[in-house]
Amino acid sequence: MNAIKKIGLTALAGSLVATSVFAGEMSVTGSAGINLGNQDKLDKGNGFTMSDAITFSGSGEMDNGWTVAVSMELDNNAQQAAGNNLDDRSVTIGMGDMGTVTFSGHGGSSAFSAVDDVMPTAYGEAWDILGTTTTGGSSGEPTNVAVAKLGSIGGTTADNTLKYNNSSFVDGLSVTASYLPSNGTVVESVTSFAIAYTGVEGLTVGLATDENGLAGTSGIDYETMYVKYAYGPVTVGYQESSQDADGSTNDDEFTAMGITYAVNESLSIGYHTSEYDDDDNTTDEESTSANFSYTMGSMTLAGAFVTVDNQGGSSATVNDTSGYALDLSFAF
Repeated sequence: MNAIKKIGLTALAGSLVATSVFAGEMSVTGSAGINLGNQDKLDKGNGFTMSDAITFSGSGEMDNGWTVAVSMELDNNAQQAAGNNLDDRSVTIGMGDMGTVTFSGHGGSSAFSAVDDVMPTAYGEAWDILGTTTTGGSSGEPTNVAVAKLGSIGGTTADNTLKYNNSSFVDGLSVTASYLPSNGTVVESVTSFAIAYTGVEGLTVGLATDENGLAGTSGIDYETMYVKYAYGPVTVGYQESSQDADGSTNDDEFTAMGITYAVNESLSIGYHTSEYDDDDNTTDEESTSANFSYTMGSMTLAGAFVTVDNQGGSSATVNDTSGYALDLSFAF
């Protein structure tokens, strides 16, 4: 019996040694920042916040030439279970010309959501900078009548998403597919697709499709298409998205445009605008942003001034708001 155990343990040890021979490395990167923001018709209080995150990354190459990389982010602002500050985390397998597979435990994007708004901007999308709702009352407006802000048509995302990408099939063509298994919210599994063509210098053309994974009349199909063109220091873009519901409502449309100008290697300025046509409302939400970004070494100062009209598709005066955001960040 002891001889059999010894032989078995020796074989197991040899197997572990044989399968663990690969070159690997670990790294730690991080960032910290001071943020200032405010907007009218919102009881925001102290407009200062702090951002901080540390990312642990590991990578290695297997005997067959494939690569494996893992990334885990510690973020004090992570909205996870109580006491858990682990935020974005993923495992990526690089298979050479066969493409790349990424499993995102949290913080990942689907093939569609990754391109929900890819318009040029020096600091975020116009619809995504101000708070999600206003409260009213601070400027003589009625209180508690504000409507929740509409964003973009972003498709379906959740934890534990599998994504595949390959840019080797055709020169200048990138193909992405993602798979989200059914869960407590998504009744049916969701498969998302996206393609992007960059075969002409300066030009990017893309489209993507998705669905919300709900059954019957609750089902919604998403589509988006965009074009961007860079010429010298100027980049311009236009994007249209739509959602088609199986029911009688939620047939929405979204458009966005953007332009950026690289003044020099350090400073960029931009303008971003979007419009959301909610099928359930008679007015469209319109957002505009004038933005900038200045980089000096590891420091970046960026900000934007934003206006939102008809927030949530409501024409009530309280749903017209404006505000600003400034971020001073450091990477290390």
